[in-house]
Amino acid sequence: MAEQTEQQIQAPSPTAGQGPAKKSVVREYAESIIIAVILALIIRAFIVQAFKIPSGSMEDTLLIGDHLLVSKFIYGTDLPFTDKRLFKIRDPKRGDVIVFVYPEDPRKDFIKRVIGLPGDVVEGKDKQVYINGQLYVTPQAVHKETEIIPKEQNPRDTFGPVVVPADSYFVMGDNRDRSYDSRFWKFVTRDQIKGLAFIKYWSIDGPWYKFNIRWRNIGRLIK
Repeated sequence: MAEQTEQQIQAPSPTAGQGPAKKSVVREYAESIIIAVILALIIRAFIVQAFKIPSGSMEDTLLIGDHLLVSKFIYGTDLPFTDKRLFKIRDPKRGDVIVFVYPEDPRKDFIKRVIGLPGDVVEGKDKQVYINGQLYVTPQAVHKETEIIPKEQNPRDTFGPVVVPADSYFVMGDNRDRSYDSRFWKFVTRDQIKGLAFIKYWSIDGPWYKFNIRWRNIGRLIK
């Protein structure tokens, strides 16, 4: 009996020397997916976000079907529940192409070019833009209609002068005759700006199934 008891004590257990129990395949996949989602949300919220151009208001700089990457950190990242921005590299400057929350409908995002900075006096005269009394020429701007609309009818061709408030920006589309922008609804505030559009990562003309890919647009920096 004593010998048998000793053998029983010395005998290793069935799990001795083995590592921890392996995770199930389902659990491993679930953890990987959760981590990937968290990383994607962090990247989207603080670093870069993808956008698609739905209209022609920025032609010919940006075409319908262009897919863009927008830097969200260059102007600083919003700290939730505060009015502070972290890690700001610089403020928006004249000529930047920005994505912002549409002031008249926060559910929509718009993309335009910054024309007027805080404190600037912006005025339009017969399709020409003046900033602080000086003619301002945007090389990317195009006019696809020759008609001059009177200021009394609408501000497309003649507007202002208006003074850009503090922490606000006057923006316009490059397709000047077919853009709904600050000429009509005034200004974009600093906290409405989502980021700087900087590169086209994909471009397709029409539905995806037609495969009309604009290869020459892919990888182009936005100027």
